[in-house]
Amino acid sequence: MKSSHIPVFDGHNDALTRLWLSDHPDPVHAFVHERLSGHLDLKRCQEAGFMGGMFAIFLPPYNYVKQHHPNKLFDPNASDFTQQQIEQICLEQLDLAHQLTQYSKNIKICTSVQNIQDCLAEQKLAIVLHMEGAEALQHNPDLLDVFYERGIRSIGPLWNRPTRFGHGLNATFPHSPDTGAGLTSDGKDFVKRCADKKMVIDVSHMNEQAFWDTVKILQQPIVATHSNVHALCPQARNLTDPQLKAIRESKGMVGVNFDVAFLRSDGQRNADTSIDVILEHLEYLMDHLGEEHVGFGSDFDGALIGTELEDVSGLHRLIDRMQQRGYSKTLIENICLNNWVRVLYRIFGQ
Repeated sequence: MKSSHIPVFDGHNDALTRLWLSDHPDPVHAFVHERLSGHLDLKRCQEAGFMGGMFAIFLPPYNYVKQHHPNKLFDPNASDFTQQQIEQICLEQLDLAHQLTQYSKNIKICTSVQNIQDCLAEQKLAIVLHMEGAEALQHNPDLLDVFYERGIRSIGPLWNRPTRFGHGLNATFPHSPDTGAGLTSDGKDFVKRCADKKMVIDVSHMNEQAFWDTVKILQQPIVATHSNVHALCPQARNLTDPQLKAIRESKGMVGVNFDVAFLRSDGQRNADTSIDVILEHLEYLMDHLGEEHVGFGSDFDGALIGTELEDVSGLHRLIDRMQQRGYSKTLIENICLNNWVRVLYRIFGQ
C-alpha cells in the first residue's frame, strides 16, 4: 500500500487567511497554478493525495497584521479592527474561496457529504467552509444566514479573544483549559442556532467551561477540528481526559493538530520535532475515543510545522510512519478520510 494512494481529508487549515494576507497580485491564481510559500497549494495537494478539508475563514489578530502585513490595515493609526472591518475581512476571505472554484474546475465548495464523495470520485479538491471565531457575527446575527447561504457549514463560536459569545482562551504554558467563564447567554443562543442549521460546532478554541456549556446544548457529535491531548502537552488549548470522554459519548471527533507547540510536552515552538509525536497524540486519542473518532486537523498555513513533515507534501512520511508502527490499511484509511466523512454525515444528515 503506497501512502500516495491514500486520500486525506483534513479537519483544519488557514489557507484562505493566508491568501487574504498575501502580497501576491493574484493569490488565487497563484494557489491554483503556482507553488506558493506556505503549506498548501493545489498542485502540492494533488501530489500529496490531500483531497480536501475544512478551510477556515479567520480574523487574524490586529497586532499580528500590523507587524507582518501592514498593507492590510484599514487605518494604520487605529488600535484594532472595527466591527465593519471585521465583517469585511471575513467576507473577503469567503470571496476568495469562491474565486478558487472559478479559477479551477478541480476545486469545489462542499455543503454535503455527497459533495465530498463526488470530489473524491472526480479527483477534485473538496472545500468545506469553516468560520474560526464568530466575531463577524456578534453584532449582526443575521449575517449567519448570509455566510450559510454562501457555503459555511462549520463554525468555531470562539477563538482566543473574549467576545459577545463567550470568554476567550489565552493562557501561558503550562495551563489547564479552565481559564474563566464559558458561553454567555448570547453565546448559548448562537450555538443553538448553528446546531439548528446542522453545522459542525468546533470546540477547539473553547475554554473548559464553554466546552461543557456546549456539551449541554448539543444533541449532535462534539467536534474538535484541530486539538491535541492535554495529558501529553499541557496547553490550555488541548483536551483533558473528561473532555475526551464527552466527545466519545457523543460519537464525536478530534483532528490532531500538527502545530509543534500543541504536540511537544515542553510546549516549545521548536520545528525540530519528530513525526512520532503526532502519532503519540493520535494513539492516545484512539485509546480514549476509539479508532473511528480521530483524524487529522493539521492547521496547515496557521501553524509551525515540524521540519520532518514540513508541509502537505510530507503527508506521505506521516502515513509511512503509521505503516511502520503497524497500523492496518483500514485504520489508516479511517484516520485519513473515512472518520471525517462519518462524523460529517452524522451532523449534516446528507
